[in-house]
Amino acid sequence: MVVQTLRSATAATIAYVIALRLSPEPAPLTAPLTALLVVQVTFYATLTNGIRRVNSVVAGVLVAIAFSMLVGLTWWSLALLIVASLAVGHLVRVDEYVAEVAISAMLVLGVTTIGFAAWARIVETLIGAVVGTACNLLLPPPVWVDKAGHSIEDQARRVRQLMLRMGEEAGGRIPWERAAERLHEARQLDHHISQVDASLRQAEDSLRLNPRVKEGLLHRVVLRTGLDALEICTVVLRVLARTFTDLAKARGAEDLFPPQVGATVEQLLSEIADAVVSFAVLVTTHLSTNAESAEARLSAELHTAAGTRDRLAELLREEIGKDAANWQLFGAVLTETTRIIDELNTEHRTRRLLEELDRVSRGQRAKLPRMTRLRERLGVQEELWRNRAGFGERSW
Repeated sequence: MVVQTLRSATAATIAYVIALRLSPEPAPLTAPLTALLVVQVTFYATLTNGIRRVNSVVAGVLVAIAFSMLVGLTWWSLALLIVASLAVGHLVRVDEYVAEVAISAMLVLGVTTIGFAAWARIVETLIGAVVGTACNLLLPPPVWVDKAGHSIEDQARRVRQLMLRMGEEAGGRIPWERAAERLHEARQLDHHISQVDASLRQAEDSLRLNPRVKEGLLHRVVLRTGLDALEICTVVLRVLARTFTDLAKARGAEDLFPPQVGATVEQLLSEIADAVVSFAVLVTTHLSTNAESAEARLSAELHTAAGTRDRLAELLREEIGKDAANWQLFGAVLTETTRIIDELNTEHRTRRLLEELDRVSRGQRAKLPRMTRLRERLGVQEELWRNRAGFGERSW
């Protein structure tokens, strides 16, 4: 927060000093205002906001010039000016700067020397946008990947804690009111997911167009697919909590599960809970050696959980043979725990990751075909140069 504040203040001050020399206005406050709005947390956001803001100002100035030539400034022309400016803002797709189109048009139309004011406002806006963008190049914003990784791991630990509590209560009698409390806690995890998603979007933006980051696309896709899998696990856990609540109502004064079954359910949820945290660690690990150890640990935990799941299936089959009253709920417990295990499976994650990388790459090639061809040519030329220089086996 302190760094961002200093960056914003620096950009606004520099923009004002430059505008004093280049703008015909005595107090060119549009330049520092533009710089302040353009300097965002990430370079990608800075660049996109700068372009949209310049577009909004230019559009507003053009609308004002057209109105000044046709009708001038009256109460009814002002109303038409605002309507037209907002409509033009939506047409040129300046997003959150739609109101800026109308503001620019009103400010320019309200002066007597409209050509002078229009030129001054455009100059000041360009100065602010250029200074704001340059400030992010000279004082690069942080890469928010670590913050997003911590958010994902925190969410995984919340899931783990709820799973452990549900497992501890599975071995005895639990009033349905307490089971309903666990269901409420599971629903609260959805709110945390939205916060993690916001943190991840910030990290994704910080990786775009960032010269300090290599393989930014890979980082983005790894984190995004990891959060998607964690979100699915959170949803399935909520369904499992719903099953426990319904089972508590159906069992009444009896234990939630028979003793041996309850102990196995507790063990299974404990093993799955550990695997959820290991999955989050794997997703947020950058170094290859740590990633390999994290993947090995996750595979071992999932293998153990699958064995416990199979043992639970045998116990439930025997229990249903004795009393088939709650066979649907018993089957739902087995289905939901299996779904979480499958979602965390390393092979499933690898396949999902490759599919997402392929999808994003196709989308980029479709949007920027010329840039893609240029990159491919540069890649081929670099490979040829490396082979000629004798660096073909070297890892960069």
